[in-house]
Amino acid sequence: MISESINYLRNGEDWVKTVLIGGVLGLLSILIIPSFIVIGYLLRVVRTTMRGDETPPEFDDWGDMLVDGVKGFAIAFVYALIPAIIALVFGFAGFVSIVAGGGSDVAGAFGGIVTLLGLLVAFFLSIIALYLIPAALANYAETDRMGAAFEFNTLRPILTSGKYATAWLMAFVVLFASSIVVGILNIIPVLGFVVGAFVTFYAAVAAYYIIGKTWGELHEIEMMGEDEMPGQQPAV
Repeated sequence: MISESINYLRNGEDWVKTVLIGGVLGLLSILIIPSFIVIGYLLRVVRTTMRGDETPPEFDDWGDMLVDGVKGFAIAFVYALIPAIIALVFGFAGFVSIVAGGGSDVAGAFGGIVTLLGLLVAFFLSIIALYLIPAALANYAETDRMGAAFEFNTLRPILTSGKYATAWLMAFVVLFASSIVVGILNIIPVLGFVVGAFVTFYAAVAAYYIIGKTWGELHEIEMMGEDEMPGQQPAV
């Protein structure tokens, strides 16, 4: 499926235009709104591929993509919040232990252990969150309900399946490989920054193609026409 995901964008007639738009939005991600639009596009990729459509979506209906992206970001943020809070709590507890101990060696050692333990727990929970987020986004993309991203009765059989785990690992490999390429490109600062944005977008689309395709195979979804697809508003 990795080779299919890499070739996915090229199934579209205007795939070069799509990559150019995605890359430019990546370069402008510091403005925040472009990042939401990219997330909205990735959700559109998941939404179409889970229904067996091998043609990549276009960048259109920008308002819908922006709203979709904001919702997708909010879902990912909620999942990432717990590890972040735990890291902060343990870090603060370690700092307080050191201060309360008056800088003694015992207090310093105890504070360091508490902080390290917190970081390890936060790291472990972060991995779990990264594993959960694609499935949560896929369930949202299917139903167009944010609450669906947290319906663990629906998510559990998907998350515990070997097929999803394999797909997640493949998506991770694609993203990790792209990060290596970007790292190499960064040897030439300007080139790495500019070209890296396009490589990252291409890899993200490939990764979410894998997630969408796998979700459709694990979670039977009826084919729907473009006008019936969740997340799209009727033209006025």
